[in-house]
Amino acid sequence: MLLRHTTTDIKERSALTVNPAKTCQPIGAMYAALGVHGCLPHSHGSQGCYAYHRSALTRHFKEPVVAATSAFTEGASVFGGQANLVQAIDNIFSVYNPEVIAVHTTCLSETIGDDVPQIFAKAKADGKVPDGKFLFHANTPSYVGSHVTGFASTTKAMVDYFAESNGHKTKTINLIPGYVEPSDMAEIRRIAKAMGIPTIMFPDTSKVLNGPLTGKYKMFPEGGVTVEELKQSGSSTGTIALGRTASMPAARALDAKCKVPCEILGLPVGLHGTDAFVDTLRRMAGVNVPDALNLERGQLVDSISDWHQYLYGKRVAIVGDPDQVLALTRFLVSLDMRPVHLVTGSPAGKKYVKSLQEAVAEVSEEVNIKVPGDMFLFHQWIKNDPVDLIIGNTYAKYIAKDEDIPLLRYGFPIYDRMGHSYFSTMGYRGALRLMEKLLDAILDRKDRDADDITMELVM
Repeated sequence: MLLRHTTTDIKERSALTVNPAKTCQPIGAMYAALGVHGCLPHSHGSQGCYAYHRSALTRHFKEPVVAATSAFTEGASVFGGQANLVQAIDNIFSVYNPEVIAVHTTCLSETIGDDVPQIFAKAKADGKVPDGKFLFHANTPSYVGSHVTGFASTTKAMVDYFAESNGHKTKTINLIPGYVEPSDMAEIRRIAKAMGIPTIMFPDTSKVLNGPLTGKYKMFPEGGVTVEELKQSGSSTGTIALGRTASMPAARALDAKCKVPCEILGLPVGLHGTDAFVDTLRRMAGVNVPDALNLERGQLVDSISDWHQYLYGKRVAIVGDPDQVLALTRFLVSLDMRPVHLVTGSPAGKKYVKSLQEAVAEVSEEVNIKVPGDMFLFHQWIKNDPVDLIIGNTYAKYIAKDEDIPLLRYGFPIYDRMGHSYFSTMGYRGALRLMEKLLDAILDRKDRDADDITMELVM
C-alpha cells in the first residue's frame, strides 16, 4: 500500500533522496566498535541519536547492543560538548569499567566543531582515564557518507590509534572483513585457520553479537579483537582487506603507518570471490591449500553444475551496500543469472561504478546502475522492467510485495528474519547456503504459480 503510487516516469534528481538505500555513519561506527574486546561505543551527541543507533543494531542482530552517549542538551549544543564528554569518560570507566571507549561523533557535535583529540587530552590530564585503559575516536557526521563509511572510519581509527611496528615482521596476516555479519567474520577466520595461518581480524564481532544464551549477563562478551592484537597488527606480514569501501582505508593506513603491505579484494562471496581470497592467503603466507578446503570447493562446483538449469537466465535486481552489491553481482553472473538493476545508497566513487560495469559486461542486455541511488528509483526500474528476484534488506519487502516478486533478504538491516548472524554467506560453505536461498526463492515461486498440470514433483 505504501508504494502503490510510485510512478513509472523517471526524472533526474540531484538534490532529493526518496526512501534512502542506506543509513547514517554512526551506526556503522558503533558496529565496528563492538568488534573490539571490552569496548563500549560512545555517541558524542544527543540521546536521540544513540538511542536510534542502538535500536537499529539490536533489531538486526536480536542482541542487546550497549553504548553510551554525551547526552547533549541546549547548552552543549551551543557551547560545545567538552564538559559532557569528559564527564562521560569519567562515569563510564568508574561505573562500567570497559577496556576501551570508542567515541564517534554525530551531526550535532560535528556542526559545533568539537575537537575530540583535544578533549581526550584534557580527560587524561584530569586523571579521568585509568592506567591500562584506552580511548579512540572517529569523525562520523550523518550528513555525509553512510553506515559503511562510518564503519570504515572507525576501523581506520583502530589503526591510527593503536597499530605500531616492533621492528620485525611476524608470520601473522591481518584480516579486515568489511561490513559483514558476525557469522561471516567467523567463516573468514575459519578458512585462514584451516590453512594454518595465524591472523589478526579487526574488527571482529563474532561471539559478540551472535553469542550464546548462558543465563548470565556479560556486558562485555568474550569476542572482539584486543588492543594488544591491534598493536601487533603493525608487525604482521601483510593485510588482506575484503571490500574496498569498508576495508580499504584501514589497510592503506596500516601500510602507510607501519609498512605492512596490503591486498584489496572483493568480499569472498561465491566461487571466484572465495578463490581469490584463498589464493591471496596462500601466496601471502606461503602455505598450501588443504584438502579440506578443496573438498568444500568441489562440493560448491558440483552444486552449481546440478542446479544451473534453474538459475540460468533469471533476471535479478540488487540493492544494498557497495561491497555486497559488487560481490553478489559477480557471483550471480558466474551462475549465468542476469543482474539488471543495481543500486547502492552509499557513495562509492567512479572506480566502483567501473567495477560494477565490468562485472556485468557479459550480461546480454542493458543493466541499470545507480551509485549512489535510492529505493524509489530502484522501485521505478522494477516497475518499468520487472525481474524474477529481488535481493535486498528488509525495506525491500515493500517493493517485493507491491510488485509480487520473490525477495531474498541480504545485507543490513534485516529486521524480520533470523539466521544471518549465525549462518555465513561467505566462503565455499556460505556460497552453498546462498545458492540454497536463491533456489528456494525461485523454485517456491515456480511451485506457487504452477497449475495442476505443470506442478512437478521432482525439480
